[in-house]
Amino acid sequence: MNDSLRFLLFWTPRGLTILYILFLGLFALDVFGEGHTFWQTLVALFMHLIPNMVVLAILLLAWRWEWIGAVAFAGSGLLYIFWAWGRFHISAYIAISGPLFLVAALFLGGWIWRSQIRG
Repeated sequence: MNDSLRFLLFWTPRGLTILYILFLGLFALDVFGEGHTFWQTLVALFMHLIPNMVVLAILLLAWRWEWIGAVAFAGSGLLYIFWAWGRFHISAYIAISGPLFLVAALFLGGWIWRSQIRG
């Protein structure tokens, strides 16, 4: 396996997950326009950032054990689809679950070829 493919399979899922966490964080910004008190805003912000913390925890585990990332990110994508089915336009499912499935596939590839990537 050449160096560029090893680099791609190792860093791409990790980098995409960090970008995904930042993307999800944008949805938490709506709490600032609701006119709540400071403490109510702080609680609402914390609640909106819970998915980010879950994805970050999965990333920390997947950084070392790629199979956990493959299973957990695919499961998270499916969980979101089942939880939100019928509430939103199809583009919402693609925007939220699509990156999770892509990252899961990349972590799966990293796990399958881990000996070549880390060797």
